[in-house]
Order: sequence, then C-alpha cells, then structure tokens
Amino acid sequence: MRTLAALGEVHKTPLFFESCQSLDNAGVLLMLPFLLHNGLLSYKDFYVPFGKVYYDLDFIILLLSFMFLCRIKNVSQLKGISSGEFGKLLGVDRIPEARCFYKKISAITKQEQAMPWNRYLAKTWIRQDETMIYYIDGHVQVYHGSKALLGKKHISRQRLCLPGVMQYWVNNMEGMPYLYVTGEVNEKLQEMLESTIIPLLKDELSQKVDRKTLDADKDLPLFTIVFDREGYSPVFFKKLWDTYRIAVITYRKNVTELWDECDFKTKSVEIDGDVVEMDLCEKEVQLNEVPLREIRKKSDNGHQTSVITTNKKLSVMLIALYMFARWSQENFFRYMRQEYDLDRLYQSIVVNVDSELEVVNPEHSKLTYVLKKTREKIKRREAILYQLKVENIEDTMAKTGTNFRKQMKNEEELSALKTEETTLIEKRKKHPYKIKIKDIPEEYRYTKIAGECKHVMSIIKMICYRAETSFINLIPKSFKKKATERRAFAKNSIRLKGDINPDYENNRLSVNIYTMSTPRENDALKEILQTLNDSETKFPGTDLTLKYGFVTK
Repeated sequence: MRTLAALGEVHKTPLFFESCQSLDNAGVLLMLPFLLHNGLLSYKDFYVPFGKVYYDLDFIILLLSFMFLCRIKNVSQLKGISSGEFGKLLGVDRIPEARCFYKKISAITKQEQAMPWNRYLAKTWIRQDETMIYYIDGHVQVYHGSKALLGKKHISRQRLCLPGVMQYWVNNMEGMPYLYVTGEVNEKLQEMLESTIIPLLKDELSQKVDRKTLDADKDLPLFTIVFDREGYSPVFFKKLWDTYRIAVITYRKNVTELWDECDFKTKSVEIDGDVVEMDLCEKEVQLNEVPLREIRKKSDNGHQTSVITTNKKLSVMLIALYMFARWSQENFFRYMRQEYDLDRLYQSIVVNVDSELEVVNPEHSKLTYVLKKTREKIKRREAILYQLKVENIEDTMAKTGTNFRKQMKNEEELSALKTEETTLIEKRKKHPYKIKIKDIPEEYRYTKIAGECKHVMSIIKMICYRAETSFINLIPKSFKKKATERRAFAKNSIRLKGDINPDYENNRLSVNIYTMSTPRENDALKEILQTLNDSETKFPGTDLTLKYGFVTK
C-alpha cells in the first residue's frame, strides 16, 4: 500500500484492523462516539482533501484527537510511544513519523479555514444548548520568544506583565467552549466585545431568537453576557442595551458602603446535587446616571460581594448563581493548560499587524508611567512636609532651626518635582494617546505570531474536551460528588488496555476493555458501554460498527 501511495495510486488511508491484544490506551476508542457527536468530522465542509497520499486528512484529524485525549500534547512526544501500537488503534500499521506529521499539519494550516470551521461548530453547539447566558473571559498565551514584538499583558496567575497573545473565549455556564477570537495587539475586553464577539454571537443566534417574543416583551434581552471587572463600565452597559439589546452581569467596582445586614434574606439553590444557601439582597442603583440592579451576597465573615446587571427578567437567585458560576471558565482554562497544553505555540512565523490599526502610543505610555512615579514622589514629599510642620509646632525652640532647614530642603525638592510634573504633562500632550501602527518607529513596531495552526489545534482540543465532558455526564450518580473525581475517571478510562477484534463478515469491530481497579468503577463503566453500544457508531472511513465490552466477564 505504501508503494502504491508513493506512485499516486492511493486516494485515502487504507484502514485495516487486525486482532490485537493488550493495546495501550485502547480506552481512547470509548471517546470516538462522543468525538463524532461533537462535530469532529464537520471539517470536511471546509478543508480540501490532500489528494493521493497514504495519510489523508481524515486520518490526520482523527490521529490528532486521539493524541490529545491520550495526553500526548505535541507531535514530538509521539517519539516516546510505539508508532505501531498506536497505529493499531486507528487501523494502520503505524502512525506517521514527526517530519511527515508536521507536513500534514502545515498543509491543513495553509488552507486558513480555522475560523469558519470554529464558527460553524459554535453555531451547532449554541443551537444544541438551551442557555442564553454566555461567559466571556480573556486568556493570555505567554510568548517567551524574541522574534515577534508583542504587547505586554498582565498575567494574573503569575502576577507579572509579559508579552503574549490575548485570546477571548466564549463558554457556557458549565465551562463548555464555543469559540475564541484573538486580539491583534492590546485590545481590551470592551473593544473586542463590540468589534468582534457580539457580531459573532448575534450571527450564530440569528435562527435561535424568537423576534415576536422580543417585540412583545421590551425588557427581554437578546442574550446576556457574563464577564469579570475587566469590562466594567456602566456607560458601556447602557450602550450594549440601547444598541444591541444585550444584558450584562458583572461585579461592581469600587464598593465602599455596606448595606444593612437586616436587608439580606437567605435563599437556597441546588448546585451539582448539593443545596447551597446564600444571603442575598437587591437594590436599584444609579451608576454614572445609568439605572442598574445591584445584588449583594453576604459571606459568613460579613463581606459583601456586589454584582450588577442590566437584565430585568432574571431572579435575584439566578443572577447570583450565574455570576458565581463564572469560575467554571477559570477552571476550564486551568484544566486545558494542564491536560491539553492549551498555551503551546505551534508556529513561530512572525507576521505584520495591520498598519492602519490604532494602538496606544508607546511614547504616551512611557510618559504616563514616569508621570505616575513623579506624582507618587510628590505625595510622599507632601506627607513629609506636613509631618515636619507638626513637629516644628510641638518641639522646643532649640530645635526650630533644624526643623526649619529640613522643611526648606523638602519644599525645594517638592517644588522641583512639581516643575518636573508640569514638564511631563506638556511633553505628553505632544504625543497622542492612540497612534496607527505605521506611525510607530520601525524598531518599536508591533508584530504578531501567525495563529492559524494554533487555532486548528485549539478547535480539536475543544472537541476533545466536549467529548470528555459528554463521557463523564454518563457516569452514574455515585461519581457525581466532585468534578475532579469524574475527570479522573475519564482519564483512567482512556489509559485502559484493551483487545481489538475485527469481524469483517458481520462488519463489526469489537473493543474489549480491561477492567478498572475497583468494582465501583467497573459498574460505572459497564453502564457507559451499554449506552455506547446502543449508539451503533461506525469507525470513520469503514463500515465497521463498534461493539464495546470487557475482556474479563
């Protein structure tokens, strides 16, 4: 077959399964029905096949998904496993070597269809879900190279400002991803919402929204977005409602006054099977002349967490629940970094940023930073001067001369700093706050890393994450106490050894999984296998229907 492929006589990867025993990672085949259900094969509507090659596009996409599920985080790590053993899970004699694999990935990347594919998947997933609540959050992919000149972003988990690529993800309440968009340089959440994310969501929701219902109820939002304090601006919230009829839920900034504890009432809600009680209170507030609903949650230590919203239809309990569920997105980022290597850089190609794009002027930023430090020095000198004046009044006459000299010296330093402040203000006025990329000196001009390959890999990782989540949703209630326990069960299931036995006469591929470590886990897996068998899933590219079972009875 490989000889025929070299001669251009093979149109697709010839899949042929043989009877094999004790294959490593055979449990990954348990995820295949969930991968297909979550749209893995939908790429066919966007990508052109490779042509007459041995490893075709179908095989490469399936291999990538199996890799990520088995926690093989990049192509280089394939060198550490048996290519023949892993190939048997996919119906080939061996998987491609790294050099060949990289060429195939490059061929996929050159077609530049990642965003259309992601939008199609997002539209499909959004239609499947019943929610109209969408979580928006930024995630920084830190860049440690030297080829590209990227803007610096604050990395909260490292408490540092580092160069990186800003991604804005859209997830649902459970943390399931829909899509993400990448910023050019240093775009903020408000800017990305209005320029990119909201138009995308409105387009994906176009067939889901009932216009008659919206026209009948003027307080009903088109949809509601939830984000953290980065996007805080009451004026911006009003604009979203007036322009797009989109409601927001977020935390309030700069809360100083406390509400009377007698105003709070205890409310109960069920979360993951557990009943949670919250002390909540709601009031109407005006922030920057914008009417908003403010909901506060009182903790046991008396701390009051403030949440504001422009949604007039949701109950107090639901608003609190949706806001505090935002941690599901943070947990998603952490899990994807640790398990799927979400921040891996797949390309080092540097490309130019649109020359007409306006960004914050670097010179303006530098002067603003120096001005900030100068004003801090002025505040410290003013505090010292005040203290010297107090001491001069309280001390004896003998110390008056010494205090007066100290006071004069401090006033001279203060005067010099205020003169420097005035000079910096005048100097900063000569540099506009925003400037076009083409007007920045070439040595300081921003560039970016090509993100097409990264986007393709992230889409496949999203599908794998959703497939894994679909798998754990079938776990019996005895495992549903903790999310970490369910995720661990899924990972252990993927690592299981197993036997593969094809039956070409009856078009059946038997996948017999080895038992797990405890009867409780085996009973849970047995229920899942029954559901998988009822789905009658066929292995892609073949007529073989998957039949799951245990090696030992």
